[in-house]
Amino acid sequence: MAEEKEIASAREAENEAKQAEDAAADAQAPQEEQADADNEALKEQDEENRETEGSEGSEEEKEEKADEKKESGKKNKKLSGRAKKDKKDEKIEELNDRLLRNMAEFENFRNRSEKEKTAMFEIGAKSVVEKILPVVDNFERGLAAVSEEEKENAFVKGMEAVYKQFCTVLEEMGVVPIEAVGKEFDPNLHNAVMHEEDDSMEANMVSEELQKGYMYKESVVRHSMVKVVN
Repeated sequence: MAEEKEIASAREAENEAKQAEDAAADAQAPQEEQADADNEALKEQDEENRETEGSEGSEEEKEEKADEKKESGKKNKKLSGRAKKDKKDEKIEELNDRLLRNMAEFENFRNRSEKEKTAMFEIGAKSVVEKILPVVDNFERGLAAVSEEEKENAFVKGMEAVYKQFCTVLEEMGVVPIEAVGKEFDPNLHNAVMHEEDDSMEANMVSEELQKGYMYKESVVRHSMVKVVN
């Protein structure tokens, strides 16, 4: 008896569950139908909008719009091309500026090198001239010691010829003697080693040259050793 009651109660529960499902299905059906109807209405509205968009505007307006799109595309291409060209121009100007700077720096370097080379050559030339001048002094002393009778001697004439040639070569190099006797004393050119009283000459004048001085171009190689009047 207990088993029969349980089976009956189970059947009743199943029947109640089915009834509940049917009721829910009946309630959901109108909602689904309404959603389908709404979707259909939206589709129809979209189709109408497309038809109206397709029908709006004449062929001329469509062509104008297409032309405007083409023109805008061309303008965009031109602007992009100008932007690229401007970048190239900037790069070219930068390279030109760098090249001009390098050329100017090289020109300055070359001028400095030429000046330094010239200065070094002059220093070397002055050093050589200083070593040669004592030889010239000895020539002059030897020729000054020759008597009037011996001046016609062939050996003496040969020594005079060598001395003159020596002086000519020095002059061609830019080595010239400093004028001293009868000139006003100049400490930049003369070296006073003796003083004397002489009424026939003005004060501070060179009366005698004890050793000849020389200049190489515009610089003094050796100062003249002179006697100056007080």
